[in-house]
Amino acid sequence: MKKHNKKLSDFKINETGIVISVLGKGQIRRRLLDMGITNDVKISLIKKSPFGDPLEIFLRGYVLTLRKSEASLVEMKMLDEEGNDA
Repeated sequence: MKKHNKKLSDFKINETGIVISVLGKGQIRRRLLDMGITNDVKISLIKKSPFGDPLEIFLRGYVLTLRKSEASLVEMKMLDEEGNDA
């Protein structure tokens, strides 16, 4: 993974990035893709529960809640506050 890339599960609140790839196999990967988590989609982390699981994200105009284990399968390219590559 490149310097400014990280897993969605490692995002801090209010960080934003673009999906580079969705890892995993079978049903879990299909489920993530069906929820709209596909390459080149912009995702922002809105909230984390006190113990970090689950995560609440914003993408494609809606809010979605993911388990941390699911978010760890999403590789992201970080964006700065203006939406430019970090």
